[in-house]
Amino acid sequence: MRIRAMLAGVAAAGLMAFPAAAQDGQYGEQLTRIVTEAASGTCLDALMAPSLLDACNAQIQAMAPALSAMGAIESMTFVSAQDTAEGRVETWAVKFAGGRTMNWVIGHLQDGKFSVVGSAG
Repeated sequence: MRIRAMLAGVAAAGLMAFPAAAQDGQYGEQLTRIVTEAASGTCLDALMAPSLLDACNAQIQAMAPALSAMGAIESMTFVSAQDTAEGRVETWAVKFAGGRTMNWVIGHLQDGKFSVVGSAG
């Protein structure tokens, strides 16, 4: 089952144009919350910028059952970070209890909210 990306306003090709910025992930806790809540059918307005929240709400009915079926997050491994014109974007490998591992991105943090969260799933 394919999880549609919640990438609001970001082209994946554009992310590749920027060099790695850091060795450590900063957004793992927030990504865990966002993915866990999405699996239960909730888009977190406390962590999502309006454009991302709109994209999440448009997809949540299809996304929640697919995420829930993969099981709880078992582990997360920081992969990389890039600096973009809009801010830092991190990539994380997220392993679910059902055995599947997916790469997720999170970033463009402004005023405590992210405008990029998603997986190519």
